[in-house]
Amino acid sequence: MQEQSRALEFPNLLNARDLGGYATTDGAQTRWRSLLRADDLSQLTEPGLQALADYGVRTILDLRWPQEAERHPSPVPARLPQLRYARISLLTRTEDEWRLRSRDAAKELWKCEVLDQVRAELRHVLGFIAAAPPEPLLFHCVAGKDRTGLIAALLLALADATPEAIARDYSVSGENLREGYLQRYADTHRALVLEALRCPEEGAYNMLAFLERAGGVRAYLAQIGLSPQEIERLRARLRD
Repeated sequence: MQEQSRALEFPNLLNARDLGGYATTDGAQTRWRSLLRADDLSQLTEPGLQALADYGVRTILDLRWPQEAERHPSPVPARLPQLRYARISLLTRTEDEWRLRSRDAAKELWKCEVLDQVRAELRHVLGFIAAAPPEPLLFHCVAGKDRTGLIAALLLALADATPEAIARDYSVSGENLREGYLQRYADTHRALVLEALRCPEEGAYNMLAFLERAGGVRAYLAQIGLSPQEIERLRARLRD
């Protein structure tokens, strides 16, 4: 499947897609309509909210910091009360704390920095996904590229998606966001916007190498505190 068919038309989101249809190392494909990734749902219009509900999404996991959620509240709890909504910050308690901790991490190594430093938060996020009902679950941050991209990459790796598919899923966010962000931040120097949007495939490959050094994705997930049953439930989200 091409990214175009995987992309989800949820106006006004720029970076929403289904994690189904990716090639796996055993020749299969990841499951459709189970896990979705997106940018900030505060951008959704009424047609966007309806499209999200019509797609069958039943659980929303918001990975943003509290300050981000306060600045741009999610419309889901008020407008789609039938959906289950949770906000779990993936990184440290505050944005400033994470900036201080990760200031020296290059984009190509950012995922490894998170895997190494925020294990308790990762365990919380993944434990929530493992415990969620089987209906479609959407997780998101602000741009839907780094925090969201890390969770997507871990879940795809656990489902045995090919390294190429995992790297492509990460890198395509930059392409999805480029035009919209250049318009949105027209007063910011173009080069700064493009650098902020950069999602190098090397970052995904470095993450996979980190996991290999940890004994593989299953071993890493066990190390951060997920039970064998939780790991199997996570894998089953994307595999038949």
